[in-house]
Amino acid sequence: MFGLEKKDARLLLLVATMAMFAPFLLNPFPEGSAMAQFNAGYPDLMQRFVIFGILAIGFNILFGLTGYLSFGHAAFLGVGSYAAIWSMKLVTMNIIPAIILAVIVAGAFALIVGYISLRRSGIYFSILTLAFAQMSYSLAYSVLTPITGGETGLQIKAHDTPLLDRALEAGQIGRANLFGFEMSNSVQLQLGGWEFTFNLGYYIAAIVMLGAFYLAIRIFRSPFGMMLRAVKSNQQRMNYAGLSPKPYTLAAFVISGMYAGLAGGLMVAMDTQVGPERMFWTASGEIVIMVILGGAGTLLGPVLGAGFIKYFENIISKINETILHSWFAFLPDGLEDFVVAMVYPFIGKGWHLTLGIMFMLVVIFLPGGLVQGGQKIAGLFQRRKSADAAKPNATEPAE
Repeated sequence: MFGLEKKDARLLLLVATMAMFAPFLLNPFPEGSAMAQFNAGYPDLMQRFVIFGILAIGFNILFGLTGYLSFGHAAFLGVGSYAAIWSMKLVTMNIIPAIILAVIVAGAFALIVGYISLRRSGIYFSILTLAFAQMSYSLAYSVLTPITGGETGLQIKAHDTPLLDRALEAGQIGRANLFGFEMSNSVQLQLGGWEFTFNLGYYIAAIVMLGAFYLAIRIFRSPFGMMLRAVKSNQQRMNYAGLSPKPYTLAAFVISGMYAGLAGGLMVAMDTQVGPERMFWTASGEIVIMVILGGAGTLLGPVLGAGFIKYFENIISKINETILHSWFAFLPDGLEDFVVAMVYPFIGKGWHLTLGIMFMLVVIFLPGGLVQGGQKIAGLFQRRKSADAAKPNATEPAE
């Protein structure tokens, strides 16, 4: 299917199924129930799942295949976002030109940064990319304020008059759209105590993510992907064979930067505003954690890692003391207060502590990330099944 091997085709089909039925899968609990707090099937969060999935997939092409650890990929996310917002402000509110421009500009910037940074390897490469990202953040925050909006950022305003769009009524603000269909368009489906939301913006982002995932599979299985693995394995042997690793690593860096630009363009398409905080070093660190947590060098790992972190950021961080007291109300008063006091540091504003502990456990016990954990569980069930099949039939008569 689509030129893929059977195993890869099944993986693509699995991701497509999860993406298409996400409104159902992410809303397992009825509205109004105590556990509804853990539902994640609302448009804004689902969009973040797939957009950051694209970002992590692209970063994995560089880090997972070549082993080059970049701490500056948030710069390409921010550059792509600024390109997209200016496309909407000046040309059209249609998201397609904005996304295309975001990919092109981010790719060009990645070419410049990669050409300079890849003159070094290891920790020196990582520090160079971090320096470029922080310089980009500083420029966006203070120096280039006429272009970036500085601290307050940029957003679509009533006085913006895109060249290709029809004139709006006075005071009306243009909205991101796909040939007239606004990204905020949603349809609600009520089934018993459940409410499912189907959002146009999410499904557009999900389709783009599936295309990005398919392209990543083709890269992983291509001769180009094999050369990237050779870069990670032993560059000295490549040199002995007459092959220079630099063109391959630069190509991987640019492709990865274009993925980041695509994610930045989609962010603006879903929420027409952008600020310099997207380029800060902590955003780059979050991308690294996503890939390592999910499983660097695997196809599905970056998507899982991105979804895992964004779930924690948006769901666990919203749990407060009031919600905890409602959960443990069945306990005696003194014990209830004690349990809430013990749990509260790990949720709400302290969600980073829980994430840090889980990340530490994954790195120690599952170096291959969540994918390795899934493989171990599957292998355990497979061994049990094989053992059961190998047992002699007790009812079989003796000869």
